[in-house]
Amino acid sequence: MDLQLKDKVVIVTGGAKGIGEGIVHVLANEGAIPVIVGRNAEDNQKVVDALSAKGISSFQVVAELTGPEACEQAVAAVLEKFGRIDGLVNNAGVNDGVGLENGNYEAFMASLHKNVVHYYLMAHYALPALKASKGSIVNISSKTADTGQGGTSAYAASNGGRNALTREWAVELLKYGIRVNSVIVAECWTPLYEKWIETLPNPQEKLASITAHIPLENRMTTAEEIANMTVFLLSQRSSHTTGQLIYVDGGYVHLDRALANS
Repeated sequence: MDLQLKDKVVIVTGGAKGIGEGIVHVLANEGAIPVIVGRNAEDNQKVVDALSAKGISSFQVVAELTGPEACEQAVAAVLEKFGRIDGLVNNAGVNDGVGLENGNYEAFMASLHKNVVHYYLMAHYALPALKASKGSIVNISSKTADTGQGGTSAYAASNGGRNALTREWAVELLKYGIRVNSVIVAECWTPLYEKWIETLPNPQEKLASITAHIPLENRMTTAEEIANMTVFLLSQRSSHTTGQLIYVDGGYVHLDRALANS
């Protein structure tokens, strides 16, 4: 299916690694111009160079998105380069383990800035350009808002905020024809996830336990599967879909766990 994204300029925050990198590659394969916004210039450039080697255009902006001014500057840099923005994927963030029992005010607030405040700021600063293009916004979110996890209050709160903002923006931006949706991630295999697994006492045993409880095929979701849904939601092929929280998780959140072993 042609997603009609040729030459569309799409910002992907945290687009240099993991799920974000997967989204960048799917966008590139659809003929879009992905713009990676991330804190590490070397990581960003590796993806740009890999796409360039295939004759695919992309761009990168170095920005530490926990700083409000950096969000504004990142959007301005994209507009200076291309003069337009056709889509925004808010993806950057980290499950940083700021809990209730062991957290504190400073850590909690810092985590909110890492995980949800820049979602608002990037959308705010990109909005005039998105109005002009009738572009789309996709917020990447996590199951922790639905299921909890334990020991990660700030991240769970951030994802609850991401989901609420998705619905709120979908309403507020109806009059501009801007669609806003969220893709909810559960157990997705990325380098960061692998790094976390390896910190556990019995990593392979823990991984086997997790995948055994994923109903569809007892396997992890891939970054490409998250990316495929995200890019579809950015495209006009999903032209009457807005305000949706879409779970790409092999049934992990909503299906009966008993199904996983049936």
